[in-house]
Amino acid sequence: MGLEFELQLACEVNNLPSEAEFRLWLLAGLQATQTEQAELSMRIVSADESQRLNAEYRGKEKPTNVLSFPWQSDFPELEGEADYLGDLALCAEVVQREAAEQNKAERAHWAHLSVHGLLHLLGFDHQEAQQAQEMEALEISILSQLHYPNPYEAS
Repeated sequence: MGLEFELQLACEVNNLPSEAEFRLWLLAGLQATQTEQAELSMRIVSADESQRLNAEYRGKEKPTNVLSFPWQSDFPELEGEADYLGDLALCAEVVQREAAEQNKAERAHWAHLSVHGLLHLLGFDHQEAQQAQEMEALEISILSQLHYPNPYEAS
């Protein structure tokens, strides 16, 4: 199983997980989905950058915890050839605020949102109830293997 991973830090963050932790969480997601090779970038962004991206790509005028940008080729002959999954943008301020509001350990919340974003890059979604159930069950399973609690249960 291979993962090429670039972590970009676009803002100051206290207590940011290490690149090795992010890699471990992403590899667990790849293993659970039987994805053998993948490449992605993850950018840790400010609330301002998250809000700008969320407004531009989702039409929502507020920062959000994680945004996923799946790679799409304009060249059909390259589809299925590349291991590049896409890009993730995680907003440090929102992740940390949500962890505090939800009484969750910050590391557990970072892990959850990293896995959540990865699953979006792999084509999982939660727009419909059945999709949401499948995606949440997979997230819970992956996080359990990493020794983190169910992120959908109140602490």
